[in-house]
Amino acid sequence: MSVDHYENFPVASVLCPPALRPAVVAIYHFARTADDIADEGDAPPAQRLADLRAYRADLQACLGGSPPQPRWAPVFLRLRSAIERYALPAQPLHDLLDAFAQDVGNPSYIDRTALLDYCRRSANPIGRLLLHLYGTTDALSLRQSDAICTSLQLINFWQDLSVDHPRGRVYVPQDALVAHGLQLPDLHGPDTAATRALVASLCDWARALMHDGAPLALRLPGRAGWELRLVVQGGLRILERIAAMDHATLHARPKLTALDAPRLLWRALRMGSTAARAA
Repeated sequence: MSVDHYENFPVASVLCPPALRPAVVAIYHFARTADDIADEGDAPPAQRLADLRAYRADLQACLGGSPPQPRWAPVFLRLRSAIERYALPAQPLHDLLDAFAQDVGNPSYIDRTALLDYCRRSANPIGRLLLHLYGTTDALSLRQSDAICTSLQLINFWQDLSVDHPRGRVYVPQDALVAHGLQLPDLHGPDTAATRALVASLCDWARALMHDGAPLALRLPGRAGWELRLVVQGGLRILERIAAMDHATLHARPKLTALDAPRLLWRALRMGSTAARAA
């Protein structure tokens, strides 16, 4: 499954249980289509918001069992099938649309709390929907899933500084800028000791969240657990890539390659033994 547009969707397709793949694909296409409405093409903000309202109306019809409008019929026919088969909760789907509508305005974030609230709606719903498919709904698992998904979202932000800022997307909290003696225009200038220290502190935040959520990957059984192990290790590996370039991501984007795959597999295998030694 391609995830080049919707980067917050953690998928290791060969590990996804075959019976769940149609539902996973339905959720993915629902999220990706809404993301494209908010972010792709040349439509003005008012048109994007109007389209998202129409998209939400189709979601509401889908949740009520009504047929979708023709415009996005393939998306909502798949989603309705998944909703009917697995009783998918409505709130995470609506939360995603709230986040995409917020993206249209390119808001700034005053502090970490504000950014976490955005991640609560833009990233965490994906993990919660997948856990629902796996039949896992206990409070600890949901909290750890939220930590992993938020961490993935934050890692993507700090990885994509060179991509987001030219487009007017600023996810660095304002209080973090102030704490490092920086202002917003500094993020459009050269990498400096201060900007690298800023990125390093933001990466430390994302890493702590990932480690907080990682035990979930050891509790989920079967393919789901192995998939999540790879997701966790992939996020941590991106942070290593950022550190290797001395956190200078204002004008360069680190990424994983096929050469990282053996390392990720080895680390995924070792997660259980590492946790046992720590205990």
